[in-house]
Amino acid sequence: MSINFDALKNLGVRTVEDAPVKKQSLEQEQFLKLMTTQLTHQDPTKPMENGDFLGQMAQFSTVSGIQDLQKSFAEFAGSISSNQALQAASLVGRSVLVPGSEGVFSLNDNMKGEVELTGLTDNLIVEFQNRNGVTVKQLNLGRQSAGNVEFEWDGQLDDGTFANPGVYQIKARASIDNKNTALQTYVNAGVNSVTLGNGSNGIQLSLNGLDSVKFNDVRRIF
Repeated sequence: MSINFDALKNLGVRTVEDAPVKKQSLEQEQFLKLMTTQLTHQDPTKPMENGDFLGQMAQFSTVSGIQDLQKSFAEFAGSISSNQALQAASLVGRSVLVPGSEGVFSLNDNMKGEVELTGLTDNLIVEFQNRNGVTVKQLNLGRQSAGNVEFEWDGQLDDGTFANPGVYQIKARASIDNKNTALQTYVNAGVNSVTLGNGSNGIQLSLNGLDSVKFNDVRRIF
């Protein structure tokens, strides 16, 4: 169905042609007003076709439905974000398992974590290096099957003394199918605080002695 804008102008009805240039489309309320006006003043010898009328109404209904759906999704996403924020806030003072290549050794807590082993090995090795990249301790975890393998270091060195408290790099490797393979490591870390970010940053957890991580990266809570 086409709307006779010239006829509507003669009747004193304002159309989109009279609107500012930036207004390029009719809102649903404006369309209905124009439609009602034309129905009132249509030529009896050329009645409006039902198919055109219903077709244009269906288009507006579709657009309106999409807008309502987008609004619902936005509200749903906001609800999820709020729920995650509450969950993250409850982690302050607790420990989490997160992906990382560094861990903190202290006099009160051993350094703990896991290695993601991708295949059977006869010799899984976890090394701890100081800030200068020097290996201070090497743990030989022996034969292990594929899966997550836990490790723990109490800070003791090979000479019986103990390492200084601080941050140490963690490197894990194993011979898998006769290939020396570097492996993903995860560390236990305490949560200091929670930051509510925007966009891709999302909710961030500030960890004791380590960089912040995304809330979605948490693998386990202790």
